[in-house]
Amino acid sequence: MRNVHQARSVARLAAVQALYQMEHAGAGVESVIREFRDHRFAGDLEGEPLAEADEAFFADLVRGVVGGQDAVDSTIRGKLAAGWTLARIDSTVRAILRCGVFELIARPDVPAEVSINEYLEITKSFFAGPEAGFVNGVLDAVAHDVAPS
Repeated sequence: MRNVHQARSVARLAAVQALYQMEHAGAGVESVIREFRDHRFAGDLEGEPLAEADEAFFADLVRGVVGGQDAVDSTIRGKLAAGWTLARIDSTVRAILRCGVFELIARPDVPAEVSINEYLEITKSFFAGPEAGFVNGVLDAVAHDVAPS
């Protein structure tokens, strides 16, 4: 079971990286998924093999965020403080939020606490400041909205 969790963790991080890449390079969703599948998931880092990724989960996240971006972004905007816009948020944080919100909305098979914790860990891997608290606040608010009554 640990390998399944690790494979999904790798997929989440890769999805955040893919969304960031798409935003900055203007690449299309299918070409980025193909690039990750063909070149990044089979690679190594300084001679050490990378952990295996759940490639189907990765593709679902990336396609889902892109296909549902209006709804995902609207959900995020609804949780931002007055005066804040998506454009004002760091692009890496924006990618993390988009993945996290999509997963909370569209993947009821994944417990909300798991999704939130995973995206908090990803945030902490990129930032040492207040970003993790910000991501936690937004994702927690979204989780409360989508939780079954």
